[in-house]
Amino acid sequence: MPHTELPSRASIASRLDALPFTRRHLRVLTGSGLGWALDAMDVGLISFIIAVLAQQWQLSPAETGWIASIGFVGMAIGASLGGLLADRMGRRQVFALTLLIYGLATGASALVGGVAMLLVLRFFVGLGLGAELPVASTYVSEFAPAAIRGRLIVVLEAFWAIGWTASALIGYFVIPASADGWRWAFALGAIPAAYALVVRWGLPESPRWLASRGRLADAERVVSTFETAADLRRTPPTRPAVAVQSVAASAGQRVGALWSAEFRMRTLCIWLVWFCVNFAYYGAFIWIPSILLQSGYDLVRSFEFTLLITLAQLPGYAVAAWLIEVWGRRATLSVFLAGSAVSAVLFGTAGSAEAIIVTGMALSFFNLGAWGALYAVTPELYPTSLRATGSGWAAGAGRIASIIAPLLVPVMLATGGQMLAFSVFAGFFLVATIAAWGLVDLRGRALDDR
Repeated sequence: MPHTELPSRASIASRLDALPFTRRHLRVLTGSGLGWALDAMDVGLISFIIAVLAQQWQLSPAETGWIASIGFVGMAIGASLGGLLADRMGRRQVFALTLLIYGLATGASALVGGVAMLLVLRFFVGLGLGAELPVASTYVSEFAPAAIRGRLIVVLEAFWAIGWTASALIGYFVIPASADGWRWAFALGAIPAAYALVVRWGLPESPRWLASRGRLADAERVVSTFETAADLRRTPPTRPAVAVQSVAASAGQRVGALWSAEFRMRTLCIWLVWFCVNFAYYGAFIWIPSILLQSGYDLVRSFEFTLLITLAQLPGYAVAAWLIEVWGRRATLSVFLAGSAVSAVLFGTAGSAEAIIVTGMALSFFNLGAWGALYAVTPELYPTSLRATGSGWAAGAGRIASIIAPLLVPVMLATGGQMLAFSVFAGFFLVATIAAWGLVDLRGRALDDR
């Protein structure tokens, strides 16, 4: 039997980029996307649950603010640790682990009897959720062919709209149905714990990561299954494996490398974009049901408005998914951020029910389109050895803002009302719009596989 040499890391990467979209890609996309949707369902549910618990438990604004924010404390830590672990242990392993952690913590939240235990469990929910999101986007980007990579990541992010819509439906139909409706909502949020098993055993590991760890035979097996699905006939490689120097090896070196001369500017800009978008998005959308309640609408009516506003997320993602391969990453991201800023100002000044719905839908459309573009561009900024770390720490920087924003919203509402709060959100969107132009744009280009 003739001896077949192992492929090089470069050949693994080039073969992945040259593939057409196959059933295997669809499986990776939908498998990761379902996890993403379940994440969104959990984050969305807490905005409805806060509105109910504020009445049932007679909570103060400070207590409701901490229920919203404590999860983001966990998310900040989880995003930073998750990226480091995914670069060391693998994308699939960490993805499954994070689903398990936050699914179990969400299910346990259905049994709480007071604020203290709810805060503890919400922290663990955030820990799992924060680690999962940047790992999932890194995972899918490493499978995606170069020509459609940005579009696939926006489609992945569009699963967020499906999950958020599911949370709005649960908020509208389940939570108001009984005094324990919010407990049933938490119980439904435990689904990710079971889905973690599907991820662990049903999805392949990233061949780029496998190759970066020297597991070239494993990487070859994964790539071959994708080539078989595409009905490609490949000639076995005849050259020996080529060692490619990783940018960094240890966790400390990887974090330090994010601020090396090569990556310093893009790290600064992407952290700033993540910070501003998180502040404005979570400050607005976590509090919209409660803001509508304070404006005089009853619980069912405010949840109905929120459901209608949420539905505008899907067309926002669809337009962003198309534009990101036409305009590129930076232009698409900046246009949707600017649209978010204008929509925030209009929502803050809306008075009638019709104006609230229309301007809220515009905010939802532009803001979630911006999220899709942001998740597409972030993993592309760094080489394979830094990709999950870079994505995770950018998300972690953003989660700091998502901790602060829900705590500040009650203060802003008490000081200047809805107009002040949403004017501040618009300012953050504008800063993010400017920072987006400091990012590199890799539309149609191969990922850096160092």
